[in-house]
Amino acid sequence: MSDTKTEAPAPAKKGGKKKLIIGAAALLVLVGGGVGAGVYAAQSGLVGGKHEAAEKPAKDEPHLVPKSEQKRPGEGGEGGEGGGHGGGGEGEAEAKTGAEGMPTPEGHGGDRYASTYYAMDKDFTSNLQDSVHFIQLGVAVSTPYDDKVVQNLKTNDIAVRSAILMALGDTTEDQVFTTAGKRQLQDRLVKAINATLQQKEGFGGVSNVYFTSFVVQ
Repeated sequence: MSDTKTEAPAPAKKGGKKKLIIGAAALLVLVGGGVGAGVYAAQSGLVGGKHEAAEKPAKDEPHLVPKSEQKRPGEGGEGGEGGGHGGGGEGEAEAKTGAEGMPTPEGHGGDRYASTYYAMDKDFTSNLQDSVHFIQLGVAVSTPYDDKVVQNLKTNDIAVRSAILMALGDTTEDQVFTTAGKRQLQDRLVKAINATLQQKEGFGGVSNVYFTSFVVQ
């Protein structure tokens, strides 16, 4: 008989099971942490819709009104003072696409955007600079933007009137007695009004100033 003894297989080490358990637990922690981080990022706006929405312009910011949407007299609807605009309707001029992709009236040149007019209440009276004369003006403005610009003018009427009077006070006789001088005064009034609206509302929007009356005495 042989004295060789068959050795029993060595028992598995308990340490191996512990390592497997610890590894599985660590994996669960990583997965859970990743899910939690994802939820936090989505809720805080770092990813997904909230971040994208923040980049979109404010809904109440004035927008340009294409000429094709301008309401003509007798078509109904209400727009800005003395003109205004609306959407669609019969009798509207047909539009075609211009060189820059903006609609223009069929068969016509002119502005690509509608003009909304607003005549300011009461005339403006001011002394001229270094002169015995004074000036009295009726003022109206126009904007290619929607009615929000006109609403901003009405809301800030006192501040806008003050800016206009200050600009008139810096006007000389040479400017009020010549066509070129009057045009310079129009440009200065546009800048004064837009600067006031920009300060108060964060947006100007006035494109032109018109004189509805013009008296120098």
